[in-house]
Amino acid sequence: MGERQELFVRHKTVSVRCGSVAIGGGAPVSIQTMAKTDTRDVEATVTQVREAVNAGADIVRLAVPDAEAAEAFREIRKRVRCPLVADIHFDYSLAISCLESGADKVRVNPGTIGGLERLLRVAEKAMERGAAIRIGVNSGSVEEDILEKHGGPTPLAMVESARRSLDVLQAQGISGIVVSLKSSSVRDTIRSYALMARESTWPLHVGVTEAGPGLSGVVKSAAGISTLLAMGIGDTIRVSLTGSPVEEVSAGREILQAMEVRRFGPEIISCPTCGRTEVDLVSIAREVARRLEEYDVPIKVAVMGCPVNGPGEAREADVGVACGRDGGILFARGQVLGSVPQDQIVDALLRLVAAEAEKRRRE
Repeated sequence: MGERQELFVRHKTVSVRCGSVAIGGGAPVSIQTMAKTDTRDVEATVTQVREAVNAGADIVRLAVPDAEAAEAFREIRKRVRCPLVADIHFDYSLAISCLESGADKVRVNPGTIGGLERLLRVAEKAMERGAAIRIGVNSGSVEEDILEKHGGPTPLAMVESARRSLDVLQAQGISGIVVSLKSSSVRDTIRSYALMARESTWPLHVGVTEAGPGLSGVVKSAAGISTLLAMGIGDTIRVSLTGSPVEEVSAGREILQAMEVRRFGPEIISCPTCGRTEVDLVSIAREVARRLEEYDVPIKVAVMGCPVNGPGEAREADVGVACGRDGGILFARGQVLGSVPQDQIVDALLRLVAAEAEKRRRE
């Protein structure tokens, strides 16, 4: 994987525009998702795109498998405001059609687009329209000659696939390029991006492809994306889950917030509980989390279950409570405010959150 990179020193990349969103060049790491509807169903797709945006998606991608979907893309583009990406395989003319319909970016897989000449035609159209193009290498569709050379879809094979496309585009003066190198293997994904980051300053779209459903998919995605972010790699992310776009966006937000790359709203610090816990901390923490959903201010809230680590951890948060048998001790900005009985812990803590949120708005 080359030389060790210092944690959180961000890999320098050029800035590429995807509609209203800047990718790379020091811009905030953006969150992408993909609609799971049949793009030809305009109403269903528009609804899902809006749901994803309301959940926090910065960019939404749509699959465009045929001419009917390309025509639907044109109508969808008129009805949603967020940056839209057309995902194209096999038929390069669909990419050109979507660009003419207002696509902010097209995702093209070098292994399925039909050759470098067609790739170049798409890239030229994207540049003409002021749109971006993502060279989206996937381990499942690397070009046959590269697979034969490397003995499979290894990280070196994926990087060579990307480099082959980049060399052609750069030789023709194409700009507005984003690169991805995704594998369903977390380790191969990390190695591929680490190698690519040494060779290119184009923005990198990171994620683990086909991560799977539920908890396993979130864990694989978090392992891959967080490792890359810690290495300073990643300008835009997509959590690829077998599930709804809203689930993908929620997971992406949690990853970015946990890595302190972006802050979206309150963060709860809550102890795992043990034999020293003398309150129903699980219920308290869940109720606090539920009521915090209405806030979008980045406040750190501690909900601790005993006097061992509780007071110290709570003091490190913006507001917090350390619970014991007789109730809870409240803290705000490092200061002890007093105690409350058990049945008032949640209400008292939320009053502190509201007060802190108001202070943040005034500051």
